[in-house]
Parts: sequence; C-alpha cells; structure tokens
Amino acid sequence: MRFPTGPELPVDEVLPATAQGDPGSVRDGSPLAVGDERIVDFLTRVSRRLLAPALARRHPELGSLGFFLRRRELVRAVERLRAALDPQTLAFPRGVVFHIPPANVDTVFVYSWALAALAGNTNVVRISPRSAAAADTILEVLNESLTEADPVVARTQRMVTYGHDDAVTAHFSARCDVRVVWGGDGAVNAVRRHPLAPAARDLTFPDRSSFAALSVAGWEVATPAARRDAVLGFVNDAYWFDQAACSSPRAVFLVGDAGRAEAVRAEFVGLLGVAARERGWEVDAAMAVEKRVGAYGLAADGGVAAMAFPDNLVAALHLRTPAAAPRHWLGTGTFGFVTVPDLAELVPFVRRRDQTLTHFGFEADELREFARQLAGRGIDRIVPFGAALRFAPVWDGYDLFREFVRLVTVDA
Repeated sequence: MRFPTGPELPVDEVLPATAQGDPGSVRDGSPLAVGDERIVDFLTRVSRRLLAPALARRHPELGSLGFFLRRRELVRAVERLRAALDPQTLAFPRGVVFHIPPANVDTVFVYSWALAALAGNTNVVRISPRSAAAADTILEVLNESLTEADPVVARTQRMVTYGHDDAVTAHFSARCDVRVVWGGDGAVNAVRRHPLAPAARDLTFPDRSSFAALSVAGWEVATPAARRDAVLGFVNDAYWFDQAACSSPRAVFLVGDAGRAEAVRAEFVGLLGVAARERGWEVDAAMAVEKRVGAYGLAADGGVAAMAFPDNLVAALHLRTPAAAPRHWLGTGTFGFVTVPDLAELVPFVRRRDQTLTHFGFEADELREFARQLAGRGIDRIVPFGAALRFAPVWDGYDLFREFVRLVTVDA
C-alpha cells in the first residue's frame, strides 16, 4: 500500500524533479504556499472520512486524527503562525521534508506529515512494512480523498513502503531540507549516519518516558463520577499502543499525605481494572508473562517494596522512592506507585528524556509552579488524564508547524 497508488517507482523518481532545491514547486500551476487552500481542502476531506461512524467503529484511535485535521483546526494553525510574525517577516515552505515514523504508533506519521504539507512542503513519508492495520486504513482514506483533490497533492505528497534499506534512506536524506525521525534512540542514531545537505536539519523524537500525578486531596474531594471519568481517561492514556507510546504513563505519583494515599491508591487500582475491562482491553498470556518478568526485574534492582497482580490487566508495583519509577516499558498495564508530599519532590527526579505528565486533582497554579521549578530541564507537556495521546502542534518542545516554514525578512 502506498500513496498515491500506482506502480512501484524507482527511488530517484519518488521526488518530483522540480522539488530539488525549489520549495513547493510543481510542474504545472502555482507552487504550494503556507496554508495553501488546495492542501487545506484535501486534509478536510480526509478528516471527514476519518470521522465517518463506520470507520470510527473499526478504528476508534483515528477519531482524534480526524478532529486534528478539521478545517477549523488547520486554519487556526495558519492564523496563529501569521499572528506571531511581524509585518516585515514572510513565511514560505522549507522545501522537501522526509519523515521516518515508528512502526509501533501507526498514526503519528499523519500528524507531522499534515503539518508539513499545510506549510506547503513536498513530503516523502516512509511507512514501515510492520505498520498495523490502522496505517493501511489511513492510506486507503488518503487515496480515496485524492480523487477529489487538486493534482498538486499527488505530485508533491508521497508515502512509500520499504524495508531497512540504507541506500534508500541515504538517497532521501541527501535530498531533503528537513528530516523528521521518530523512534528509539537507536533508530535516531542509525538514521543520523546518513548525512543531510549542509543547510538541512533534523527534527528527532527519540526515546521518551512519561508519568502521571494524582493529587490525594483532589481525589478525596472529587465525586464518584469524576473519579470514574478520571480513571477512564487514564486507561485511554495507558492502554492504547500497549502502553508503549512515548506519552503513556508508566508510574503514578500520589501527591499528598502518605497516611491517606494508600486508600486512594487502592480505589484507583480497583477502578482501573474495571475501566480497562469495560473498554474491551485484553492482555494475553504472553503479555501477562512479560509483565511479571518486567516487574520482577525491577524488584531485583531493589526499587519495589511490594507488588500485586489483581488480574492480567493490571500490575501494581509499590515503589520505595520516586527514583525507582520505571522509564522503560515493563508490559501493558504495569504501573509503579509511589507517594510524595508535593510536586516539588519530583523536580530532582525529572530528566530531559521525560516528556508528558498527566494529572488529576491539582489547581492550575500548582502545575504552573511545578513547570517553573523544572525550568525546562524535562517534561514538555503537562496535561489532564485522558489527553496523553492527544497530539498537538507543539510536541516534545517543538512548535512543529513553525519548524516546517522558512522565515524571510523584508526591511523596506
């Protein structure tokens, strides 16, 4: 499966000839511009198809993508960029953007590609042969939407599948203006072996880790309905993509009085298993074994005081200190729990690789003060339970749309 559909192309024919060193160029008609209406129209059609009830039932994870691509959101992104520029500054496409997304999160490539296309760039996206069914569905939707699109879309936007072929990756790397690399540290370093043109640059999204913070006092004053909703949001954060997404929490920090935290933790874990089962999540025997191996491995390092496996869906590890919180994946539904008196206690624990902190029960001022104390040394996103996987134009500290444009100043 590829986009646009058609016969296989030699690697040197994937990029339009006019794309080389000529941002947004096409063989016929006008070049693409930032916020080009032809791209907006195409992405809007894609959005409508993704939000169709029949497809949403088959792939509910594509609903968020459909909302992200709505015309209103696209226009807002363009307006936000233009509002931030002074009258002497103009925005243009950077040129060719080469995307290498991960195989395990098979929708992420659409977000970065859509923003790069909205910025008027020619794009080449490598789709892994190991991508899951959702990636194939997205490609089908893109090709269906292409029948109503301006021909410029097919000429400037390419999605191709190839294995780990260094020669192909090197070819696209040498010809792009921006290379977007998603994946683990090893994947990023492997791609970086292939040189870019001197004026080109990388946007990299390497290994990241994420956590959750639950206010003991905030939980106690919440209504039963609010508690259930919070847990449902946490389930969505954790169980999509088998808890392997960079923004999925792997530990829960209970913030507040230690004497009251145990009751909160017990209720939270109980509701967690119920909510995961209600949402239809299942953990097979192999994953259940994987979770126990991961949990016992963490315990062998001395960081676990006790552990409980209520069922295959949840493994709850009682950690001795915040430093014991796992940054690596231990298996779907495995969570470390540790109590701290306040958010400030987490500041020494945070590292640059830490990405998302999901939260429940805190006041906005508490969260802002925590971010100020971190001073940018780690944690790029602080979002409520249920929003961990909600993609935003600002991701991992990058304002992606702005990264995909070139700014030109004109001082008259």
